[in-house]
Amino acid sequence: MSSSGEGALIAYLTQEQARFYRLAYSYLNNREDALDAVQTAVCRALERQSSLRSAGAMRSWFYRILINVCLDIMRGRARSVPLEQWDDPGVEDPLPPDGSLAERVNALPVAAGTVVKLRFYEELSLKEIAAVTGCSINTVKSRLYSGLRKLRIAMEGAEIE
Repeated sequence: MSSSGEGALIAYLTQEQARFYRLAYSYLNNREDALDAVQTAVCRALERQSSLRSAGAMRSWFYRILINVCLDIMRGRARSVPLEQWDDPGVEDPLPPDGSLAERVNALPVAAGTVVKLRFYEELSLKEIAAVTGCSINTVKSRLYSGLRKLRIAMEGAEIE
C-alpha cells in the first residue's frame, strides 16, 4: 500500500474507532476485552496493510480482522474455566425471560449473530457482510434469516410470559 493509502487507513481507523469498539463489545460484553480487541485489530491491520487491495474494501477488510480477533478472544475464554464454575452444576438459560434484545442477539449462534450484528448494528450491506465473513451472499442471507427467525421466536416467547 502506498503512503497515501497508509494515511487513508490511519484516518479511517482513527475516525471509526467508536464503531469498532461497539462491535467488539457486542461480541465480548467486557470493556477491557473490547478495547484489547480493537487495539489488536488495529495493530494487525497496520502490519498487514499490504494485503488491502483497494481503499474501497477497507471497511469490510478491517471488520473481518476485528471479528477474527473477537472470536479468538472468545475461544480463549472457552478454554479457561474459572474455578467458581466447577462448583455450580446448574446451567443458566441463555435467553432469560427479562433479557434485552442485545442479550438475545448475543445468545444466537456465532455465525448468525455475526451476520445480524453486521447488518443491523454496523449497517453493512449483504455484499459487504459476505466479504467480511468470507461466505457467499446466499449463506449470509440464510444466516440472517435464521438469526432473525430465532430472535422473533425468543421475543414472542417473552411476550407470552
